[in-house]
Parts: sequence; structure tokens; C-alpha cells
Amino acid sequence: MEAREIRELTIDEIDAEVEKTRAELFNLRYRASYEELENPALLSQLRRQVSRLLTIRQEREPQAAGESDV
Repeated sequence: MEAREIRELTIDEIDAEVEKTRAELFNLRYRASYEELENPALLSQLRRQVSRLLTIRQEREPQAAGESDV
């Protein structure tokens, strides 16, 4: 998912996507501990995806706080 696509999501959808991606990352790390992964680069891709999601969510928090003050 690209940053442009993430910016179109609501905060609740971003939170759900973070949870889903973290669960996938956990399962992948668990599998990596006892078997060889087909695509080990997927670990770093998922970590970056979580970071991207959280960064865009963080960008929105000041905007949401500013809207409630108006």
C-alpha cells in the first residue's frame, strides 16, 4: 500500500491496517524462527509498512485536534 492510498483512509481504517500488518509480521517472524522463508525481504517490507501507516496517522492527529477546537 502506497502513502497516497493510506492518506485516503480514515484513522480507524489506518488503525485496523496497522493491527493486521503487525499480526502478519508477528506470524512471519514466528515462521522464520523454525523454517526458511520464501521471501525474507517481506519482513522489512512489513516493518516499513507499519512505519508508513503510523507516520501518516501521526500527521493526522494535529489536524483532528485542530478541527475540534474550531
